Amino acid sequence: MAGPRRRRGRGGLVVAVCLAAAVAGCGGSAGDGAVPSTARAGASAATDRGGPRPAAVPAAAAALAAPAVLPGPARAEEETSGEAVARRAEATRAALETARRWGLARPPLAAPQPPSARPELRAAQGVKLADGRPPVVYRVPTEERIVFLTVDDGAEKDPEFSRMAAELGIPLSTFVADYLARSDYGYFRRLAAQGDAVNNHTINHRNLKVLDYGTQRDEICRQQDQLEGQIGSRPRLFRPPYGEYNDDTLRAAGSCGVEAVPLWNEEAFPDRMEYRYEDQRLHPGDIVLTHFRGTDLWPGSMPDLLRKVVDEVTAQGFALARLDDYL
Repeated sequence: MAGPRRRRGRGGLVVAVCLAAAVAGCGGSAGDGAVPSTARAGASAATDRGGPRPAAVPAAAAALAAPAVLPGPARAEEETSGEAVARRAEATRAALETARRWGLARPPLAAPQPPSARPELRAAQGVKLADGRPPVVYRVPTEERIVFLTVDDGAEKDPEFSRMAAELGIPLSTFVADYLARSDYGYFRRLAAQGDAVNNHTINHRNLKVLDYGTQRDEICRQQDQLEGQIGSRPRLFRPPYGEYNDDTLRAAGSCGVEAVPLWNEEAFPDRMEYRYEDQRLHPGDIVLTHFRGTDLWPGSMPDLLRKVVDEVTAQGFALARLDDYL
């Protein structure tokens, strides 16, 4: 009786081992259910070599044969160079196609990622500081080859201009005067929705230098309130009409939440760029001024204007960045 019990016990042990190790190729012999060591070794070797799994477990084989899909950076590390090259080639092709559709000589250069914190402003060429006043900035302190396109007033509301900027990935910072924008604030809400900041350019676009403090404050602060109501956010930046300001202007602007007053070093038109400095070149951090104007005032449309700016900026090896990310 002892022998048969030992035999059944051995068979039971084999069954338990096989159930626990099925995916390793465990199986009983035709005689007594024992697992030959060569079969176990062969299955283990096949597994170690990545060879075919036993036919008894096709689902496990399929799961193990399928490549793992990894998230985030791990996925990027697992990509083959061929995938990355193909993706870059497709992005380049699409950018070139978009540039040609809008009549550009070449695609615009991509701006670097903006800084995690806006750069500290110090008194220097292009930056004027005074205690208790918002800084006045003609040139953003940066060593990156970037410049900033700003668009003033708001008379011309050309949907092709905003579409062109969106399709080319050109960031805009706008400075809107209420008396020109109020006929269609929806246009500026749509600009804001595509990531273009809508900033303060006063209510009536008057020369602030000839006004008293109270009138200046009304012009600036009422437009702060108007834009907060119309666009949904209170502007951080303010540009005085004609670039004319005095200490009362800065004091009034600061009193209603303005953090910086950007002016400009270049002005853009559909047919030309005008430069402040003798070298007639862009410099890192320069601010470029243009306006929402149409063919009734200009020798070209707003898309013509943007085409001129992008071609000029790109030819000089610069990219267009978003001013509000730096001031």
